[in-house]
Amino acid sequence: MLALRLTRATHPAVHLRRLLVAAAAAGTGFLLLSALGYALTHPTHSTAALLRLSWCAIPLASTVYLAVAVARTDPGAKPRSGLSAFGLGPARLMALAALNTALACALGSLLALLVFLHLRGDLTGMPFDGAAKDFLAADRSLPVPAVLTLLTVLPVLASATVALTLRPRDLPHPGTRSRIHGRFGAYDRTAKPETFGAYGRFGARFFRGPTPTTRPPLTSTQPASAPQPPLQPAGSRAAGAARVGADCTLQAPVSDTPPTPGPADHSEETPAPLPDLPATSPPGLPWGIAVLAAGLAVESYAGVTDTAPHTPLPGGLAGGPVGVLAGWALTALGLILAAPGLTHLCGRLLQAVRPGARRLLAGRVLMAEATRIGRPLGVVCAVASAAVAATALDGDAGSAPAFGPLTALGGLVVAGCTVATLATAAVEARQYRADITAALLRLGAPATVLRSAAALRTGALLVLFGPLTLLIAELAALPLAR
Repeated sequence: MLALRLTRATHPAVHLRRLLVAAAAAGTGFLLLSALGYALTHPTHSTAALLRLSWCAIPLASTVYLAVAVARTDPGAKPRSGLSAFGLGPARLMALAALNTALACALGSLLALLVFLHLRGDLTGMPFDGAAKDFLAADRSLPVPAVLTLLTVLPVLASATVALTLRPRDLPHPGTRSRIHGRFGAYDRTAKPETFGAYGRFGARFFRGPTPTTRPPLTSTQPASAPQPPLQPAGSRAAGAARVGADCTLQAPVSDTPPTPGPADHSEETPAPLPDLPATSPPGLPWGIAVLAAGLAVESYAGVTDTAPHTPLPGGLAGGPVGVLAGWALTALGLILAAPGLTHLCGRLLQAVRPGARRLLAGRVLMAEATRIGRPLGVVCAVASAAVAATALDGDAGSAPAFGPLTALGGLVVAGCTVATLATAAVEARQYRADITAALLRLGAPATVLRSAAALRTGALLVLFGPLTLLIAELAALPLAR
């Protein structure tokens, strides 16, 4: 009941993101059912049916990726103080997030089934004069086990991925840490045992070397020329009593570490809070560049080989050798791996050559959020480069790009999921630095500075990734344009 109340009390934006997951699941489920309908209509074309089903893996992966991003930004999946007493610990919240994801995907799959049955004419008659009967198998009965299997793949895969991503990582594993004896034989599990010198007076009684001495500090009422009390051994009762002055005022104990200044000492020099930078830059930039170069090399080599088997692309697009498609996959993977490092480099370049407040804030935010923003941005660039390359190939064939309805639906699902994932990652990054933004506003920073810094970050990313996406798309389309 408490979990249901937490779900109902969430912000409308959270429900909107869940509806986006349901819509993406509906589109993916309809594509899977359409592949099943094509297989039923053309029982002799098993290879073509299997190829149609394999192309559905791209919308399926995009939907799962969006579901994971939405679950990460769900406030109900984050641990809160006091919820463990009601049975909602980290493991239970992870299960709740997986359940919400499964329900959203199941809702989308059910919607896809209803639309598919409506287009087949099983509910209210055949619409559109039977124009879609080729991939709906309107004259054949649907096998119920196959339909249930295809519709349960997405909810199970999405919920399992969410549970794996949001699993508690700070729970102690039994048997991995040894029990350590603490003070006076008490059991303790701390990894850093106390040293013998931490026992204070107990160790001072058995001290055999030269006795260290301590002197009580001067007070403001005691002049420097006043006679000082005699030095006392460290750890003795006399040293403890020497902390009380002659006028019965309590003195501060002597410490080897400098005193920590209070809040009043920094009232005039309060540093502006900035995002914490990672210790090192994201390590995927060299690997991404290497995989990207390997993908372009594979495309170029496969494009000049005439004996390689050809694979048709969905929607009637110009097909190509299998090696070219493998090179496309490697190019997309390299771009995704290199995107966090490129985002970090973009933030570093923004802070070069005497930066002002806006450039410094924008650059440090990009460097701090390089992994969180860069990976979805790399996915968007990979999808955009593939779309531009496919459009350029169809345009080079001498006709305008004419995509079929299923191809348009698949492209819409993939593009919508990637863009929505990028927007969700931006929301997650904004939630992560909410305390820093609030601190800057408390210090008197105008809101226009924060908005201009955000616009500067967006412009810098567009300047870097826009031409890079177009360049990769042109290089990817060259082997098939020959």
